[in-house]
Amino acid sequence: MANSLVKLIKLNNLQYNPNRDPQVYRRTVKAPFRIQALLDGEGEARCALRDEKGGALAEAVVKLPGTFTHELSFATPGVRLVTLTVEQSSQKFSQDLRLDVLERAWVG
Repeated sequence: MANSLVKLIKLNNLQYNPNRDPQVYRRTVKAPFRIQALLDGEGEARCALRDEKGGALAEAVVKLPGTFTHELSFATPGVRLVTLTVEQSSQKFSQDLRLDVLERAWVG
């Protein structure tokens, strides 16, 4: 993430790393995913979360430096792909996030 606009992305209060075991990010049906983007700079930035079809899940304008935070949950199990986009004048940042939704919690 060599972008001065986005300092850190957190998923479920953990630093997001696409190479990490996805088990640490998984949630069960109706359990919320917490997505945060810690932003740096001056002025304002437009933040958006979009689903795999491009539909808007959340949009906000954040004063910099600041944090974009959104929680979302799903009613059915499966794998969802959401895209976090942050834009400020000439800078643009985009990150795909894989959200795994389990039917029920693992036992053990």
